[in-house]
Amino acid sequence: MSYLLHIDSSSLGEASVSRQVARSFRDQWLGPVVHRDLAASPVPHLDAAGITARITDPALHTPEQAKSAALQDELIEEFLGAEAYLFTVPMYNLSMPSVFKAWLDQILVMDRTFVHNGLSPVAGRPAVLVSARGGGYGPGTPNEGLDYVVPTLKAVLGHDRLLGLDVTTVIPELTMAPVAPALAPLLPLHEASMTAAHEQARRLATTIGTSRAA
Repeated sequence: MSYLLHIDSSSLGEASVSRQVARSFRDQWLGPVVHRDLAASPVPHLDAAGITARITDPALHTPEQAKSAALQDELIEEFLGAEAYLFTVPMYNLSMPSVFKAWLDQILVMDRTFVHNGLSPVAGRPAVLVSARGGGYGPGTPNEGLDYVVPTLKAVLGHDRLLGLDVTTVIPELTMAPVAPALAPLLPLHEASMTAAHEQARRLATTIGTSRAA
């Protein structure tokens, strides 16, 4: 049975705006869900054992390589088994949480999740990326060009030479406006962004769910 794979990476728990918007998606999703919370149960960063295990005969694995290979197998099989993806990845210091980068490094394996000069086995599957941020980083803002989360993840997740997923972004902005006095004048823009993000998340869940069932 296939499922939606939801990968969470926000450290804020229920206070996380990214998680709240993802919850709107989940509430609208009708199928089974596999949820991996990297903040609660982080996967280790890729180390020498994990890298060398990929190019070493399993019969020759050291105990460290065998352990790393088993973890990668678990994560990769979970990833490949999904029919759709929901990634909750807020902006931390202009980039993604390190726990999400650690997960990516564990599952990005040539000839398993991506193929040199070929298409990934998950190419074309729908993915929703929810990425909240404290300020505004769109065109014309003072922070334009400083978003290293969404462009990076759209490349890794969506490029045909990597995972090739069909990625749609949901970006609630100005989340610091309710608590940062300097951003108080932007509170109406934050509220509008939140409303739009929740509506978009619910709409995507319905649209993707309907298309996968067809």
